[in-house]
Amino acid sequence: MDYQYPFSYDWTTDEVIDVVGFFHAIERAHEKGIRKTELLAAYRRFKEIVPGKADEKKYCNEFEGVSGYSSYKTIQKMKKTDEDSIIKM
Repeated sequence: MDYQYPFSYDWTTDEVIDVVGFFHAIERAHEKGIRKTELLAAYRRFKEIVPGKADEKKYCNEFEGVSGYSSYKTIQKMKKTDEDSIIKM
């Protein structure tokens, strides 16, 4: 992983850490799998920091551009799976 994570200078240090944690969860879903509950918790925290759809799309598209991992497709799969499943892309 030789890339930078998208973030806003307006966020606090804790918010930056939590957003990076969400993108780490997306990476894990693509690389080895992650529990739905863990990904859902990371996504909910991300949405507290980035509540608007336009901003969410902006940051997720930036992340996909540098990593190749689609946050959108991962979240869509998460929403369609059973409660205690492993999300693996």
